[in-house]
Amino acid sequence: MRGIGLIHGSLSQQVDFAGMSDTTDLFAEIIAAYPESLRSSQRADIERQRYHLGTIARLLPPGGKILDIGGGVGMFGVACAAAGFEVTVVDDSLDPVHVRYGPDAYAAHRRYGVTVVERDVIADGLEWGPGEFDAITTFDSMEHWHASPKRLFRQVVDVLKPGGWFLLGVPNALNLRKRIAVPLGRAKWSQMADWYEQPVFRGHVREPDVADLRYIAHDMGLLDVRVDGRNWLGLKSPRPGVARAARLADVPLRRFPQLCSDIYLLGRTAK
Repeated sequence: MRGIGLIHGSLSQQVDFAGMSDTTDLFAEIIAAYPESLRSSQRADIERQRYHLGTIARLLPPGGKILDIGGGVGMFGVACAAAGFEVTVVDDSLDPVHVRYGPDAYAAHRRYGVTVVERDVIADGLEWGPGEFDAITTFDSMEHWHASPKRLFRQVVDVLKPGGWFLLGVPNALNLRKRIAVPLGRAKWSQMADWYEQPVFRGHVREPDVADLRYIAHDMGLLDVRVDGRNWLGLKSPRPGVARAARLADVPLRRFPQLCSDIYLLGRTAK
């Protein structure tokens, strides 16, 4: 992979997230900083990113340092920076949006002072020293990795401060929809064209389940481990019927993460 590229921006755009009861205005401002061609996709992701930001805001003190792995041009790192955290986003140069739009896709990151590092962390590891970050996050990225994350996650533990938090979000391989769809022959892993017609396959290599997340937490030696469930995939469905059904089922299903479409591992290192 290529070497490291950095994007720095002004921190003058920070806002007081702790004093905000509603982040609607915050996300509206962030989306306005994106190129016009990327705004609709970011707008559709507000609810998920609001959950991510709220989770981090409850865990870290103001000004905490966050490393987001595989975040690409998404809003999470930008929202954290706007809320007053010090944020670094690391991703490789093959992200499809990065390839298509180039540096313009990171306009919002520059505006809110996010440091963007171009690096293949699976192949090259993390470049930071021990105890550098208060939290390390990775959302909807691990399932795309073509090699085991074991070595990377061992480094995550080292790079986190004592008592630092690790937050991993992934699609659930055994969600309720798939349990119903598989016997009907409607749960194909990925589309043929996404694999066969592309020079580099960027689809889902392996989706985990709740037991897999707990396996990872044990291997990393994390404490205070929790697995939560949400249902973003259903809520964002372009089919109105599916979206309505997901909205009705979302809150009840949260009691059963093993049935949710999206699952989260949260744990901390020893103090």
